[in-house]
Amino acid sequence: GLLAGAVVIGSIIIGMAFGGPENAGTSPILGYLIMIVALSLIFFGVRRYRDTQNGGTISFLKAAGMGLLITFFAGVVYVLVWEVYVAVTGSSFIEAYAEAYIAEQRAAGLAGDELDALVASMDAMKANYTNPLFRIPVTFLEIAPVGLVISVISAAILRKPAQGSLT
Repeated sequence: GLLAGAVVIGSIIIGMAFGGPENAGTSPILGYLIMIVALSLIFFGVRRYRDTQNGGTISFLKAAGMGLLITFFAGVVYVLVWEVYVAVTGSSFIEAYAEAYIAEQRAAGLAGDELDALVASMDAMKANYTNPLFRIPVTFLEIAPVGLVISVISAAILRKPAQGSLT
C-alpha cells in the first residue's frame, strides 16, 4: 500500500513538475491509468499473503479485506504527499486546474450564463479546496474507488478456500 501510494502520487507530481501545474488536471485518464498500474500491487500483496502466510488458502472476504487495507495505506500515502505538495506550492494546482478547465469549456463554445455559472462553481471549488477538511477527503476519494475495484477483482481471482469451506 505504501509503495502503491508513493508510485501514484510520485508519478503525478513528476508529471506536473515537467508539464507545469496548469497541465495537472488535463489528463485524468492518464492519472487513473497510473493508479490502476500502481494499485495492481494489491493483487500481488494479496497473493503473497495467501501463498506465504495463509497456507495457500484465502476466502473472498479475507482477500477483499486485505485489498482494502492495502488501498487504505496507498490512500494515506497519496493524501500525505499531496498535502506536502500543496503546502510547498501554495495551492497553485487548484488555481491552474480551474483556469485550464474554464478555458477548455470556453473553447468548446460555453458562453453567457452557462460560462458565468461555471466560473462561479470553479471559484467555490477553489475556496473549498483551501480547507484541508474538504481537500483531504476529496483527495482520498480520488484513489479509493480504483483500489476498491482492484481489491474486489483480486479477491475474486485469488480466492482459494480451504478444503471443505464454502467461502
